Order: sequence, then structure tokens, then C-alpha cells
Amino acid sequence: MSKLTKRDLVVSISNETGLIQADVFSVIQKTLDFITDALAQGENVELRNFGVFEVRLTRPRVGRNPNRPQIDVTIPARATVKFKAGKIMRQRVLLRTEELKNASAD
Repeated sequence: MSKLTKRDLVVSISNETGLIQADVFSVIQKTLDFITDALAQGENVELRNFGVFEVRLTRPRVGRNPNRPQIDVTIPARATVKFKAGKIMRQRVLLRTEELKNASAD
């Protein structure tokens, strides 16, 4: 499976808009910085038709070290970022269902 990197985004947007890659990179980086800052301050980030990022607290749980399974280790609660896809994204990704089923069957 391939992946889309920040560099790929910069090149694609630059080619499509005619903007200089350095300017596109700056805008993308600032956007990501603002999203990160908002989440770090406990704010949800809602991008219409894309999705919502929110900070949630995981529950504390008991885990085990695979090297010493007889000893229980308490894993404390911690803040994590959750993403809930927007309606348009969910619909578009849903179209890949059959393709992924066929790939996993092979």
C-alpha cells in the first residue's frame, strides 16, 4: 500500500495552483502547527466535510511485559487524539471496501 507524504502534498498543490513549493510548504506546516496547538490546548478541531480531531482520555488498564508475563503493569490514563471522519470522507473511503476485501482474500 502506498502512502501520501507532506512532500507529496506540497508538490501536488504547487503543480495544481502554480504557487511556489516553499510557500505551499509554509502554509501546510502552519496549518498542522495550528491544529496541533489547538489539540494541545484541549480544543476540538473540526474541518467540515473532512472530519473532527478531538482529545480523549484513555482509561487506565493493566498490561503485561511479554518478557515477564507473571508481572502485571498498570498503564495510566493518558490523553490521545481521536479522529472521526466526516460524511464525505466516509462515503468515499467506503467505496474501497470491495477492493480491500479482495486484496485480503488473496
